[in-house]
Amino acid sequence: MATNTSQEFDSVIAVCKSLFLKKTNDYGTAWRILRPASITDQIFIKAQRIRTLEEKKVSKVGEDVVSEYIGIINYCAIAMMQLELGEDDPYELGVERVEKLFDEKVNGTKDLMFAKNHDYGEAWRDMRISSLTDLILMKILRVKQIEDNLGQTLASEGVNANYQDMLNYAVFALIKLGVK
Repeated sequence: MATNTSQEFDSVIAVCKSLFLKKTNDYGTAWRILRPASITDQIFIKAQRIRTLEEKKVSKVGEDVVSEYIGIINYCAIAMMQLELGEDDPYELGVERVEKLFDEKVNGTKDLMFAKNHDYGEAWRDMRISSLTDLILMKILRVKQIEDNLGQTLASEGVNANYQDMLNYAVFALIKLGVK
């Protein structure tokens, strides 16, 4: 079966970006107030909810795992934007600037995905979605530890690379779930 990972990636991101920009129009960039640890915790909440839904098979809130994976992608993009933006940057950013930043972060993440896909042979296609969820949770715990260590690492990649991996894992899950 032929796959077009680039097209599938772009299709999933288009869904996420559309929602992100609509929320930016509705709420502005209120997310700019969030500290890095708070963004990490938001991603954790979403990933933990996915895991709970995978295990219990019942949602009492009504939102499904698709919306949670979309949230993970958008919060990862927010995290990467926040890492780049400084305290001197305004809290309120125009939609055009937000869209440009979103595209930059996602395109850099897509490039990383292709490099890893080359080396791993698209192994994610044979993985269970629940394993992708677990990998996201593991990456969150790594980021929390790096944050608790004030960003210092001895032999590990930094938080940005972990956000990129989480974003890619969430895209893979959405591709596997048939989001287009």
